[in-house]
Amino acid sequence: MVTTVPRHEYSTDDVPDTLNALGETANWILDEFADSPVLRPQALSTALTLAQQHCAVDPQAVKFETWEAWVTAMQTGSALFAAASAPEGTSVTCRIKERERTLPATGPESHLNAGAWVTSFYLAMICRDNDRLRLLAEVPVSLLRDSGAVFDEYIYSWVEALQSFWLGRQDVGEKLVAAVDGTAPEALRYADADLMSKILYPPLILLYRVIRRDPAQFNKALADALRWHKAYWTADEERSAGADGLIALGPLAMACLARDQGITVEVESEYLPKALLEYAWIGEIEY
Repeated sequence: MVTTVPRHEYSTDDVPDTLNALGETANWILDEFADSPVLRPQALSTALTLAQQHCAVDPQAVKFETWEAWVTAMQTGSALFAAASAPEGTSVTCRIKERERTLPATGPESHLNAGAWVTSFYLAMICRDNDRLRLLAEVPVSLLRDSGAVFDEYIYSWVEALQSFWLGRQDVGEKLVAAVDGTAPEALRYADADLMSKILYPPLILLYRVIRRDPAQFNKALADALRWHKAYWTADEERSAGADGLIALGPLAMACLARDQGITVEVESEYLPKALLEYAWIGEIEY
């Protein structure tokens, strides 16, 4: 039985103009960010916002422009971490939006933190890019800690759990338990409790259900995750007006993983665009 979780209302009156302006900004940043310490921190967030905004008027992500925006966001995040991980004094060549870009090795930077890594990993899962997933899985957690960004300890265990899962390590269960334990209210020092319970925590349980190969419980947890996502992004007018809430990024990534692992996804929602979930653009875009 399919469960449907409708997306919250979102005004699309200004979206065409927003897409034009945001697209121009994103293209400019991507053309210049390789050698610009000022633009690099804006690259991933701008590319992701553009991808999310496309889904405002293309909720099932059936248009080529929407696919391209999601792939571009994935390529951008992966390129930033490839440059951060490269040996000092070297450079890396990365394909972004059909162009080869050369980025100098940067080492740790404040915007290349654990939160940005998780976002980049989710994007690579959605885009089914196994090569970039492997490279991200090999990014040292110490590099993320050295960014100087402040996070609760749970996120580093979550990074390690995702890395262990992807690389087939035996400690994935141990790391996942540590991450879940770290989301408890008494363990939090920095994260907002509402954000944690409704947005950050659900992907951990979804990965657990994938590992356990439990379709019924996975789909129940996925539906719950989308309901919590909706509750969080409609809690006030400012949140509901933002493009950030249009896609449930973590649950979408886990749903893509589950589907690829043979679990039938029985939840439908604009928060999980069908074309992204089903990898509809396979063969259309060269990564």
